[in-house]
Amino acid sequence: MTGNERREQIIACLKAAQKPVSGQALGEQLQVSRQVIVQDMALLRACGHNIASTNRGYVLRGTSNQVVRLVKVRHTPDQIEDEMNAVVDLGGCIVDVMVNHRIYGQLSAPLDIKNRRDVKQFLGDLSQGISTPLSTLTDGYHFHHISAEGEEVLDEIVAALTDLGFSAPLTDFEAQELFA
Repeated sequence: MTGNERREQIIACLKAAQKPVSGQALGEQLQVSRQVIVQDMALLRACGHNIASTNRGYVLRGTSNQVVRLVKVRHTPDQIEDEMNAVVDLGGCIVDVMVNHRIYGQLSAPLDIKNRRDVKQFLGDLSQGISTPLSTLTDGYHFHHISAEGEEVLDEIVAALTDLGFSAPLTDFEAQELFA
């Protein structure tokens, strides 16, 4: 099976699914590693497929007028709820979290947080485990891809994060590396 055929089968599987499908399950079904699936997802997204990564698996969403912006923020772990609520209260979705670590490189995790219920679930999951937020690796600095219905909404979200003191300036390296 070629890569294109495999990616067509991934889309067909996601369309037929009633719930999120894990990368592991897709890999087993298509007889490839989970890493190959991760790479296929990146290619499918680059081709315009609206595939969301959740902590439960991949979901194919319908066509959307959503726009996405990468924002850099900094805050303490105690301020996570304030940051997330500021985004979702204005109609944004926190797609993921990413840190740009000087040794480990870019580390990211999907979030798909769309409302206060998702925020509470995330905070509950965080408090139940022995894990800490990714941003603790970088002294609170981190990035989010945020999606919303339009640029105006994203501008409002960035303004709210700035008003809360969470917006952080990009370094020259980040500006070149992330926005090139």
